[in-house]
Amino acid sequence: MNLISFSLIFTGVMLNAAAQILMKAGTNSIGNFAFSVENIVPIGMKLATEWHIIVALFCYAISVVVWILALSRVPVSIAFPMLSMAYVVNAVAAWYLLGEAFNPVKLVGMGVIILGVIIISRA
Repeated sequence: MNLISFSLIFTGVMLNAAAQILMKAGTNSIGNFAFSVENIVPIGMKLATEWHIIVALFCYAISVVVWILALSRVPVSIAFPMLSMAYVVNAVAAWYLLGEAFNPVKLVGMGVIILGVIIISRA
């Protein structure tokens, strides 16, 4: 895999991770809400106007374009498993930015993911 292909996949992973963190930040700012018929419009409006959610959706849209470019250069059997790196990026970002728990079990799991990505990328 060349540098351009790797850069496209890496950019897609980072955009996806950013979107997830932004979605969580957006829902944190709105707070807990119940799914009910009465809440569809008020909660829908809050979600549609929350800037974190809007930026997250923009990140997703850009990541789709980047992903299409990546798939035009890399076999899906190599590119798709590399998306699992988003789990690692999200776990670290959630710990650092959102104060979420980080424990040895997560660390081992992330190590397994990283090892798997290395093995698949070298195949």
